[in-house]
Amino acid sequence: MRKLKVTELNRLTTEAFKACEKIPLVVVLDHVRSLNNVGSVFRTADAFRVEAIYLCGITACPPNAEIHKTALGAEDSMNWQYFNNTQEAVEKLHEAGYIVCAVEQAEGSVMLDKLQLDKQKKYAIIMGNEVKGVQQEVVDRCDLCVEIPQYGTKHSLNVSVTTGIVIWDFFKQLSD
Repeated sequence: MRKLKVTELNRLTTEAFKACEKIPLVVVLDHVRSLNNVGSVFRTADAFRVEAIYLCGITACPPNAEIHKTALGAEDSMNWQYFNNTQEAVEKLHEAGYIVCAVEQAEGSVMLDKLQLDKQKKYAIIMGNEVKGVQQEVVDRCDLCVEIPQYGTKHSLNVSVTTGIVIWDFFKQLSD
């Protein structure tokens, strides 16, 4: 086996990426404080052709050298928008017909491995702050909560890891 060179991967240009069809998914970052986490979410969203990223509250926005360290240019290919508060983002998503899902441990949450998505619908996932998670006021406005089953001693995963797992599952269900 031989590792492929970057030039052999046939990746899209930024312009081709912006023009290509995306999965009907928006990622919302609710007060995510780590610039490395923000950059990582940009890179993962690019990898799986996510429609857009909404940055809310204290979440930093590009251009930013610290975001670029982990995004590696995905901040240029991804559509993104900033909102002062996450509730505004949720309202906009609902008005546009999205099903809004908080990724949070909550009463009545749906385990990710049991979640069944409808390819005819549009979705948004809200990822919370590294310490406090998704704000309760935001959870209250969501259509459902999605939770990743965990079997070890820890009660949570890093927000960028969680985002990658959830995006991958949504990608598998929503892509053709």
